Amino acid sequence: MTMTGNTQRLTILAQDPAVKQNGALVLAQVEIPYEMLADGPVGYRVKVVDFDATTNTLYQPHRYVYQPDGQIVDPFALPSAKLSREARLAFDQKLLQNPNFHAQHVYAVVMRTLARFEYALGRRVPWGFNGHQIHIAPHAFCDANAFYSEKDRGLMFGYFDGVRSKQRVFTCLSHDIVAHEATHALLDGLRTRYTDPSGPDQAAFHEGFSDIVALLSVFSLRPIVELGLTLGEGRIIKRDGLRLIQEGRLTQQAIADSILFGLGEEFGQQLGGARVNALRRSVELEPGKDYLERPEYEEPHARGELLAAAMLRSFLALWVARIQQLGTFGRQLYNLDMVIDEGTKVANQLLTMAIRALDYCPPVDLEFGDYLAALLTVDREVAPDDARYSYRDAIKETFASYGITVPGPETDADACWKTFDLNEDIIYKRTNFESMLRDEEEVFRFIWENRHLLRIDDRGYTQVISVRPSMRQGPDGFMLRETICEYVQIADLFGAEVTAVLKINRPEGMSSRQRLRAYGGGVLVFDQYGRIKYHIERRLDDAARQKRRLDYLWDSGGLEQVQDSRNQFAMAHRMRAGGH
Repeated sequence: MTMTGNTQRLTILAQDPAVKQNGALVLAQVEIPYEMLADGPVGYRVKVVDFDATTNTLYQPHRYVYQPDGQIVDPFALPSAKLSREARLAFDQKLLQNPNFHAQHVYAVVMRTLARFEYALGRRVPWGFNGHQIHIAPHAFCDANAFYSEKDRGLMFGYFDGVRSKQRVFTCLSHDIVAHEATHALLDGLRTRYTDPSGPDQAAFHEGFSDIVALLSVFSLRPIVELGLTLGEGRIIKRDGLRLIQEGRLTQQAIADSILFGLGEEFGQQLGGARVNALRRSVELEPGKDYLERPEYEEPHARGELLAAAMLRSFLALWVARIQQLGTFGRQLYNLDMVIDEGTKVANQLLTMAIRALDYCPPVDLEFGDYLAALLTVDREVAPDDARYSYRDAIKETFASYGITVPGPETDADACWKTFDLNEDIIYKRTNFESMLRDEEEVFRFIWENRHLLRIDDRGYTQVISVRPSMRQGPDGFMLRETICEYVQIADLFGAEVTAVLKINRPEGMSSRQRLRAYGGGVLVFDQYGRIKYHIERRLDDAARQKRRLDYLWDSGGLEQVQDSRNQFAMAHRMRAGGH
């Protein structure tokens, strides 16, 4: 057998069974990393085990067949011959009823999501648990829920009877739900401390970021973008072999009405109250600079939707900016296929930026403004010239319209992180450059030698938790090589020690015997020559930040939380499903 490439294509639902074009399911063949699958499917990073705990049923896995050239035979691909309407509807019905297609769908969407992370970050990306393969149960239980469980090393997808149709609804068949849960597992591997009790933004970030990845993943697919723009064939003008669309349908508001509000009504409509629709809720949020100060937006799920809303509005603004650079035909008509290409291109670019920004985020006590600074900084690193479409200006303006701005003292005039300016004083000679690229012990020695210049408080327990290479290609074709080193500091205290250690007053009513944990930490970004490029820090002795965090946790009861990684995301999604 001869392998012809490094990727293979498998059929998935472009969104979910409720999204249809002329009555037929909207399918897509997605490109994912090539591998020889075991029955399940089971690959090197994903293991589908289709066991239903409610009915005690283990579904028989599909055995994949490979062609002589090594390419996989997609058992659920549309036939090459055009089907009659009746035949197509019968094909769709058979597809939805086949548990093996459900298994292929979750496998392909999760692998596609993983591949996007690895492409963006320029390295292999771990799951949020010790192990290489994530276990996926497409029909885990009869319940309107889906979640990531670190303890079970898995993604669990439920099923239930739909609110409107009364037909069986499978959460595993929703593209955005599967991508959302996969993102939880990947983010947990990249920033393990983001599930710890902190401020309201960190509590909301897991949900908001997972929504961003899920929705941009969907909008990077041509069939979905085309369906949203045209809503069938009624808006398409055919002339001289071209498909054209009127300029009036391509304003920011018109696209929002069709591809977000219009198509968003179909996204997840079968789920009803079982899952608050992230797309619809996010785009309904009109810009407002006081959202983050409102009490109702201290709740993590509502607060996370603000982050998704800001990114979706950025997507719209940049798409329209790119459309305006295209030529027109006759009476203000645009080439529909070129418009679709620009939409998927923006979605792909923003998705890459969104993921890359994680490397430039602090490891603890994240706030939305930190993520915005990371987003802008990482884009400037790979694309310094932003004059043509002004991506960074558009993103800054959109996020600011939702009250999300960068932290002023730590950022420069471009709203990016300030570069490190103490390299002349840093001691490099006592550490080995080659070891610094991969060895946590070597990086810790470097940090300890330079702790005073790096403003690291030596009273806390300090640990280097990751040393990761990053390789990215810029628009000019040159490779950007960096090493991302993440360290955390932990101080376990009693209430009586708060003033002495953190230099703040303990909250009113807090006992001197109250146990609490304070965090510090940072990310050191080394360039290809081993010099510090950025130090994105969370100082343990930052009294203002520690007071904000402690007051929030005390008022919200966060200090009493017992973290259970097995049930944490399950409970979060159950609350979201119920509209709480």
